[in-house]
Amino acid sequence: MLLPHSLFRRRLRLMLLSALAFAAALLFFSGGQRKETPQFDARLLEQQYPLVWSRIHSFDGVGGAWFIPPGWLADDQRPPENIVEAAILASKAALLARERQAAFSNIPLLMHQTGASSKVNTWKPDVVPWVEQWLEYSTSPDNSAPMAYFFWDDEGIAMVMDKYEKEFVEDFNSIFTPVEKADIFRVLTCQYFGGVYADIDTEPLRHPADWVGPSDLARWIDDITGKSYGFKKPDEEAAADGKQPVNLIWGLEADTDPNTNTYWRMGYTYPIQLTQWALASAPGHPALRQFMENLRAEVHLQKNATTYDPNRADPLTRTGPAAVTLATLLWLERDFGFRWNALTGLKDGGKSKLVADALILPITGFSPGRGSYGNMGSKPITDPDARLVHHALGSWRKFDLLVEYGKFCRTVFGLCKDWTKVPAPRPQIGL
Repeated sequence: MLLPHSLFRRRLRLMLLSALAFAAALLFFSGGQRKETPQFDARLLEQQYPLVWSRIHSFDGVGGAWFIPPGWLADDQRPPENIVEAAILASKAALLARERQAAFSNIPLLMHQTGASSKVNTWKPDVVPWVEQWLEYSTSPDNSAPMAYFFWDDEGIAMVMDKYEKEFVEDFNSIFTPVEKADIFRVLTCQYFGGVYADIDTEPLRHPADWVGPSDLARWIDDITGKSYGFKKPDEEAAADGKQPVNLIWGLEADTDPNTNTYWRMGYTYPIQLTQWALASAPGHPALRQFMENLRAEVHLQKNATTYDPNRADPLTRTGPAAVTLATLLWLERDFGFRWNALTGLKDGGKSKLVADALILPITGFSPGRGSYGNMGSKPITDPDARLVHHALGSWRKFDLLVEYGKFCRTVFGLCKDWTKVPAPRPQIGL
């Protein structure tokens, strides 16, 4: 459909104006001094962060580092030879006692984090105190709910893929970037072992054992369809057959009015979008299986595509937040007839919503303390709803002028909706 000449000229002027404004902004901000990342003083590691030192940095394990609370394993249990064996043992042990699972859930108290290496002097210094806090929740004898802890390095990830995803290993290694591999792994580790996953640049605010309370399970009504959801009697004794109501926990990273263009102007794929810098699940959850089904289908399409679509290679949509949103959305819509946009917290002040056995936390749950722009109802990190805060220290996406222009054009002018979000591939030069 051709645009009227006047409308075409207006849009062209807006595009030119946005390009000029972007160039001016780029010149202004590039004139500032780049902040240098402080170097970590490894000599202070043992003194300041004794748990990180003893449980991760100095741990001599195959595939990473691990800690299983005393008493979880039998006295005659043979010590695990690698991190996969350790995770299997801990996952089975967690099923044997209610106190080894998060409250109101069947989610085992296994804590998973990952990085290329367990040698902490290779990490960004800022993350070390946050990992120390996660370890305090796991290993401190003062905790009423100790957790097993697993730090998976690249070798450990490869071991999981070889054991559980043999048919997918070749594609996993050849198609996906390191950040996408980490995205896939966090889903798989919760699918096969269960537990809590959190990026190492997240700071815990509440023990995962207490992430779910009675108020999170309260009945609520979709004001469009009139359907009600939640748990009828949110107390420990009321769960039928001894099973608790929660098997999956997600948090929101985007909560916008679906009747506006706010979500795509802010760079999101969905008006209501999940985050995956943290999640928790009982083993074998169908939403996580749906994620892998979608991923395999996407790989098949990519292999058989006749033209290159850069947006299909965007980590955010292929393996990241948009991908886990799509998987959970499809599962809930197909199996329960659920209307996805009913999850918004903009109308009720940001309340948790239990749908089937999936608890969707409000944006404050995993994304508290957002600034005034793009706040979307996020409350301060001191709010009782806040479980952790994500400090977003990842640097997986490299600067690309074309991509940054599209972002600027969308945000400021409400144009360039379909502009590429992925840097163009570098041409291969033969030798």
